[in-house]
Amino acid sequence: MNKPPISPSSAIQLSHLNKVYGTQKVLCDLNIHIQSGEFVGIIGPNGSGKTTLLHLISGAVTPSEGEVHIMEQPLSSYSRKALSQQLAVLQQDGIPAISFPVHEVIRMGRYPFLDWLGRDRYAEVEELITLIMDRLELHALAERPVSELSGGQRQRVALGKVMAQQPAVLLLDEPTTYLDIRYQIQFMELVSRWQQEEGLTVIAVMHDLNLASLFCSRLLVLHEQNIVADGSPHDILTEEMVERVFGVQASATPHPDSGVPQILLKRKEEGK
Repeated sequence: MNKPPISPSSAIQLSHLNKVYGTQKVLCDLNIHIQSGEFVGIIGPNGSGKTTLLHLISGAVTPSEGEVHIMEQPLSSYSRKALSQQLAVLQQDGIPAISFPVHEVIRMGRYPFLDWLGRDRYAEVEELITLIMDRLELHALAERPVSELSGGQRQRVALGKVMAQQPAVLLLDEPTTYLDIRYQIQFMELVSRWQQEEGLTVIAVMHDLNLASLFCSRLLVLHEQNIVADGSPHDILTEEMVERVFGVQASATPHPDSGVPQILLKRKEEGK
């Protein structure tokens, strides 16, 4: 998309991060360093604080203690507009079933770069929008209202909108939750290709351990308010970890193509 690759540097730095709601401690003393260009998956059981962690990184939630740095600058130093020029967030439901046509929704991703007269500072913006629609195969849907699209199509449009934003960091919150198998793979492959071509930093909260293993180069495991494991899928996705963190028995087997671990769940035998 005509942007130079991002040079290796610190994309996200969390230092002694805590989050408390009332008397409930949600996250405790997190220290995380993510380099530019990494594809990081955050996994863990429900209620472990995964989405709260994304909210803290995005600035939607303020930490009770600790600091967040984005691209080596304190998060608190960014205006909302300046932060949107560096970081984009894609929720699990993408975009609502609004009546705007697809091409207009994708163009909405350029909002952080408009001046007070509504002019985009990027001269090749039309080429950028065309390139995104080519890549996501959305030209046939360009005039269709988003409300008429399937879930998989809407998630592609949502991805196009954040691609138009040209962020350095992309946060994904369970982006494949409502998609069938075909669209799950398609969506993750589109993100992965974008990440590799642009040197994008991706941090994705994921429930599907096998998808996380296929696409993430690094996994963080959240459990009991803290990071209990950090490493490659080969290091993290073991039978012992799955039983300790998720409370289920499983077998880990290498993927026949890539060799990354895949988790096969075991049924609990009656009476045990």
